[in-house]
Amino acid sequence: MDEVSEPVGMVLGTEDATPLTFWVGVAPDAYLSGIVQDARARHEGASFDTDVFLIDRGILPVETAVAAQVVVTRFEPEIFVPPLPGLVAYRARGKDRDEALYFDQMQRRIPAGLSRDGEPVFLDLDFLDGSRGAHVNVSGVSGVATKTTYALFLLYALFHSPGLGGAAPNTKAIVFNVKGEDLMWLDRGNRRLSQADRADYERLGLPAGAFESVALWAPARPGTGGTALPQVESRAEGVSAYYWTVREFVREKYLRFLFAEADDERSQIGDLVARVETYLDRDAEDDPEHDATVLLDGVPVRDFDSLCELIKANVEDEHSPWRGRLSDGTVAAFIRRLDAGRFRMGHLIWGRDAEDASHHRIDWEGAQVTVVDIHGLHDRAKRFVTGVVLKRLFEHKERMGRREPLHFVVLDELNRYAPREGWSPIKEVLLDVAERGRSLGMILIGAEQTASEVERRIIANSAFRVVGRLDTAEAARSEYGFLPAITRARASILKPGSMILQQPHIPIPLQVRFPFPSWATRAEEAGDVGGRDAFAPFEAD
Repeated sequence: MDEVSEPVGMVLGTEDATPLTFWVGVAPDAYLSGIVQDARARHEGASFDTDVFLIDRGILPVETAVAAQVVVTRFEPEIFVPPLPGLVAYRARGKDRDEALYFDQMQRRIPAGLSRDGEPVFLDLDFLDGSRGAHVNVSGVSGVATKTTYALFLLYALFHSPGLGGAAPNTKAIVFNVKGEDLMWLDRGNRRLSQADRADYERLGLPAGAFESVALWAPARPGTGGTALPQVESRAEGVSAYYWTVREFVREKYLRFLFAEADDERSQIGDLVARVETYLDRDAEDDPEHDATVLLDGVPVRDFDSLCELIKANVEDEHSPWRGRLSDGTVAAFIRRLDAGRFRMGHLIWGRDAEDASHHRIDWEGAQVTVVDIHGLHDRAKRFVTGVVLKRLFEHKERMGRREPLHFVVLDELNRYAPREGWSPIKEVLLDVAERGRSLGMILIGAEQTASEVERRIIANSAFRVVGRLDTAEAARSEYGFLPAITRARASILKPGSMILQQPHIPIPLQVRFPFPSWATRAEEAGDVGGRDAFAPFEAD
């Protein structure tokens, strides 16, 4: 039986009521939830601040009045007139609530969390999968806002609700693990999930458990003598080591990602990098004796150090076409960065000691969720891995030339890879994803502490904006202009697990909370693979 909206108060006549906002006097036995902008309580009949002491002693008779400011979300029919004082205000339930929050217009939807009164809140999937819009951006203070956890909850809801329909099995996600090894346990159920947490999943129509199809990749450990072992600490089984070969580095033009820190757009280093990539690819021949290496001037390039030495020799030669007419200062800066790069991430490029490279190339088609661990790498190596994976995936989607199957990318610390100022090859790829990814079915779920430090076009192309706890100064920036003033203030005191969600259909941001992760986030939480044997699951309706 459908729930019926119940009266909670009346429109006040002592405050102005406009078509877009009005005040409601709340009945003594009622409460309000939903799009309530502000609430207040006051003594009616008191004149002075000290009257409160007389009232407390029973000397001055007054009444306590509670009122709430309500913001309008929808007009049916679309006639903009104010509500008259004395009209009864109802708390929307069932069909009325769905209409007020536009859920009735969402042909395909997925759970986005629970409202403050424990009712489900949904995302319009058409604005997430590229049909009408795409991309999600999540902002908030590190360690408190639970940005990555919420991004993973959205992925979990996407893969375990009926919204995607028949497209779900082929939909893929690539998740970059940038902090600790928390995301290396997504395939294990969480032993610490409480009965109340499981009830939250039930209300959302989701099973409580782990991600069902997960592939885990970690960088090859340095100094392993020809055997690629994953560089992980808390988990060994089920993790594959990744690296690239010298030949791939040359043919796919990955040199640019050794120079992935943001540069002034007037810098000539980018020109030199592009020039070296072109001549390196042109002059190098495939090594007939090994499919991981190349020949330059007939000499085998057996490892990454040798390749870097050859690049240095050509760039330092004033007569080499690799160098062109660039200044000595540009060349010196190029070589400094090249040396720093090979020192920090040389163990990710293998030559003659490479095993079957196909087994160590990150394969995002092998599972529904692919976790790429980069947390233990130096910043240069993190940028290299992120840039290479994004470039490969984007080019793969371009070759396919169609939107489906969908590929989601979850990337935290977005301000590192697409900063507002300067240019870098990773920023260029991310801009392509933000601006053209919708038509290619490549969807970015990006997260950062401060949206004000991220490239504006990436933020502007995000159909969904999500905010966790914000620093007060950051909340005042123009990037959060979609938040009303009272909501900005509320964002500075949000608890972990609560987020403020803005989506295209609903004109007012909604505060939602999402359940405790039903997948393990550390070794001590890990239950069985799949996680549904550790406790009784709830079946979706």
